[in-house]
Amino acid sequence: DRPGVRIDRMVEVVEMSRSFFAGEVLDVEGEHVTAKDMQAVPSSPQKAGPRIMIGGGSARVLRTAGRLADIVSINFDNSAGKIGSHGIGSGTADGTAQKLAWIREGAGDRFDELEVEIGAYFTTVTDQSAATTETMAKGLGLTTEALASHPHTLIGSIDEICEKLEQRRDELGISYVTVGVSAIEDFAPVVERMTGR
Repeated sequence: DRPGVRIDRMVEVVEMSRSFFAGEVLDVEGEHVTAKDMQAVPSSPQKAGPRIMIGGGSARVLRTAGRLADIVSINFDNSAGKIGSHGIGSGTADGTAQKLAWIREGAGDRFDELEVEIGAYFTTVTDQSAATTETMAKGLGLTTEALASHPHTLIGSIDEICEKLEQRRDELGISYVTVGVSAIEDFAPVVERMTGR
């Protein structure tokens, strides 16, 4: 289905799930979701049900995530249907600021209650941050400066990465960062430093 239909379906599922986990008797007849005399038994031990994460990179899905989610994941704009220069380019500092504005529009007064997540797709723990950033930027078709400030990038020493994470938390409100499996072992000291464990 086209993206708009998939988003409509997701909205119906999330709204129904919220009611389900609250223990309400469901009588829903949406365009995509139907439930008759259905109730969660037993109801969720979590008062509001499990936390829901919604993510994406386009205006509509991020406004929707701001309105419905507990955790909003900022991603590339992959509307081209493939990962490439358009998507990577949409994740720059300016692109991420625009995405945060869309989330804020959707969230309204509840924005401060949201947790914001981002995937650090370009993560390298190294003492050669300048050279690594320059080499990686060429391969991605970005300037070195654009990649260095790219919120989906964490390149540098443990100290440099911790400083970047704190800066992004303070300036952008991003407090939840995901790194790829290939970086997990190198990234462990960053987690230890940031969490005190």
